[in-house]
Amino acid sequence: MSSTEKAIIIGGGISGKLAARVLSDVYKEVIILERDSEHAGPIARKGASQGEHLHALLHAGEHGLEELFPGITEKFYDSGAVKINSTIDLAWFHHGAWKVRYDGGYSTTLQTRPHLEWHIEQYIKRIPNVILRYNQVVEDFLYNKAENRITGVQLKNGSLKADLVVDASGVSSLTSKWLHKRRTPIPEEKVEINLSYISKQFQLAENHERDWRIKMVYPNPPQEKIGGTISRVEGNRHIVTIMGYHKAVNEKEVLKDESGFIELSKKLPRLDIYQEIEYATPLTKTSFYRIPHMVWRRFDKMELPNGLLLIGDTICRIDPVFGQGMSIAILEALSLQKLLQTGARQKVSAAFHKKAAKIISPIWNMVITEDFRYSATTGKRPFGLSIQQWYAKNIFLLSSQNQEVYDAFVKVMNLVRPITTLMTPSIIKSVLSHAFSRIHK
Repeated sequence: MSSTEKAIIIGGGISGKLAARVLSDVYKEVIILERDSEHAGPIARKGASQGEHLHALLHAGEHGLEELFPGITEKFYDSGAVKINSTIDLAWFHHGAWKVRYDGGYSTTLQTRPHLEWHIEQYIKRIPNVILRYNQVVEDFLYNKAENRITGVQLKNGSLKADLVVDASGVSSLTSKWLHKRRTPIPEEKVEINLSYISKQFQLAENHERDWRIKMVYPNPPQEKIGGTISRVEGNRHIVTIMGYHKAVNEKEVLKDESGFIELSKKLPRLDIYQEIEYATPLTKTSFYRIPHMVWRRFDKMELPNGLLLIGDTICRIDPVFGQGMSIAILEALSLQKLLQTGARQKVSAAFHKKAAKIISPIWNMVITEDFRYSATTGKRPFGLSIQQWYAKNIFLLSSQNQEVYDAFVKVMNLVRPITTLMTPSIIKSVLSHAFSRIHK
């Protein structure tokens, strides 16, 4: 290994830390440049304004994180994260029906994003060839035009050279700005959803009859636009996140006084969450986060400078309602790890962007199939949309009564099985039978 082999990562969020973990196996030195200050504990970062809201690791993400950071799951539990049985401890009202509850043998970890991210950071700090530098503002790339190569980064104070630069700076990335400044078009897919996230933490009253640890009340589109989740997290707290599509939530109304959030919870399809928090003790202020659109920048379809690699939200910001963002980043990191293990580092960027597109594509299509149930959603519609929506709707409704169908859906939703899992002969038969019975009711 050459002594000059250095990798720089722009952004110390989750995707940046994941990239650092896999790059540390093959690069002599890995430097993470993080804009925020260092925190002494699991506190939401200014640069991750979505951190105040509910986050989840899907099964594929949780398994992948454990593979990258052995023992981290137990660290979560040791410091208060909540381990649940995914199909018993989750009460899920979806498209007007409660999912069937049964023991599928799956587990999920409930915790806040700052708690999860802080534990990843502690692991990163123990890797000897990874350096975390805080309060770093990256202003530009260092670029060798003759070789069409990114050779490092220009900081507010000084510059750093590297053999590889990874942009993990998020949706408003340095790469996008840099290409725009050079009038280089980026092929992209964009879907307007005008989503608002509103969250608050509570201390709930003791209730021995409470038979769930996380409860989700999702809207039944297109009539309903507001949904919500209440989840237990570390510290015997509960976080409530309410989301609304297409400006269904009036921010001023929610923030006008302390009762605004409680009043908003009354607008959910069911009053379950309202009844839990009506007399609960609020622990935090009300936090807002807006996602006007999903965007998938198709870096796999363009020629980027050598020495530049993109990961996480820098490539694709997806609708967070489905909880797939962090898991996508983990799957990307695992894919990058496999590519690096082949030793083909010179061509790793282009190969990785193609691999990332294969990870994102089925998830993107699954998500926009749901988002296009609202007529106000704009963007490129997938082929066969109405058929996909019809089939998915029947899967959702069957999940309230048919354990085989729900079990298959759980695997697909958690990214451990492909969408074709929901198209076996027995499930197709169940869907057709269910659809026929609905027509003749």
